[in-house]
Amino acid sequence: MALARRTPKLGLALGSGSARGWSHIGVLRALQEAGIQPDVVCGSSIGALVGAAYAAGELERFADWVLGLGMRDVFGFMDFNLAGGMLKGEKLISFWRRNFADFDIENAPRPFAAVATDLHSGAEVWLRDGSIADAVRASIALPGLFTPVLRDGRMLVDGGLVNPVPASLARAMGADIVIAVDLNADILQRHMQPLEVQSPEVVQSTAEVGLPPKSATAMAAASASESPAPAPWTTRLLSMLPGVGSGAAPQSAAASSLPTPSVLDVVMTSVNIMQMRITRSRMAGDPPELVIAPRLAHLGLLDFHRAQEAIDAGYAATQAALPGLAHWLPA
Repeated sequence: MALARRTPKLGLALGSGSARGWSHIGVLRALQEAGIQPDVVCGSSIGALVGAAYAAGELERFADWVLGLGMRDVFGFMDFNLAGGMLKGEKLISFWRRNFADFDIENAPRPFAAVATDLHSGAEVWLRDGSIADAVRASIALPGLFTPVLRDGRMLVDGGLVNPVPASLARAMGADIVIAVDLNADILQRHMQPLEVQSPEVVQSTAEVGLPPKSATAMAAASASESPAPAPWTTRLLSMLPGVGSGAAPQSAAASSLPTPSVLDVVMTSVNIMQMRITRSRMAGDPPELVIAPRLAHLGLLDFHRAQEAIDAGYAATQAALPGLAHWLPA
C-alpha cells in the first residue's frame, strides 16, 4: 500500500557563538521574507536566546532592543561575581522577564527547545519544559563567563559545549527538514590571512637591482612593525580586574610584536575552536538539509553592540543559501 504524501515538517537549529548570534535575527528575517515558517525552533547558547524571542512571537521587538544596544548598555548587564563565573547573568534574565514573554515552553506559540550541558556528567540536556527564561539562562551559561544554573538537581552550563548547532534536537522534535545556522564556520579566518603573491614583474625588477624578492616572513615582520590596532574594549575592561588581565611580558623581540591575549580571550577563543570542531563532527554524522554560515570572523565574542553588522551578515548568508532549499519544499 502506497504511503500518503504529507507536508514535511521544517526545523530550525540556531547555533552558539556569543555576540555573533545577533545574526540569527537576519536569518529569521530572510526566511520570513521568503515565506518560510519553521514548524519547530531550537537553539544552543545565544541561539536559544534569539530562538526564544522568535518562538514567543517577539522577534521584531527583540530586534529593536538589540539594535539599540550600545557599549554602555552592555556594561550595564554585567553583574560581576566572584564564584562560578565572572558574571551572574541575573541582570540579563531579569530584564527578559520584565520586557519579554516568560512562560512555560510547552505553551509557546511555536514549539521550542534549548540545549544545555550537565557540568558534572558532561551529558547533553534538552530543555523542553518549564520557564523559557530559565531554559535560556542555562543554555547561555558559558563556563568562566556566566555562573552555572541549578535546575532539577543538575548544574547546567552552555549548550554549545556539547551541541553547538542542535540539528539533532530539531530532528527529535519531529523535523523532517532541518535548516542549521552555524556561527563558527569561519572563526579561524580571524587569525589567518592569505600570503601575498608577488607578480613575475616585481620579482624581475628586484633581481635587476640586486635585491632579493620580499619573502612572506619579511612581509609579516614589516606588517607587525606597523602601529598596532587599539585593544578591544573587552581587553581594556579585563585589564582593570585583578588576576584576569594579560599575561607576562614576551621574552623576545619577535614575540613582542604579537599582543598577549587576556585570560578571557584565550578561554573564549578556545571554546569557539572546540565548538567548531564538534559542529563539523556532529553534522557529518547527521547532516542538516541546509547549512547557513554567516561570515562573522570580524566580530568579537562580546561585540554585542555591533548588532547591525551581525544581522546584515545573517540576512546575506540566508539569501545566498536559500536556493539550496528549493527542492526540499513544495512549490
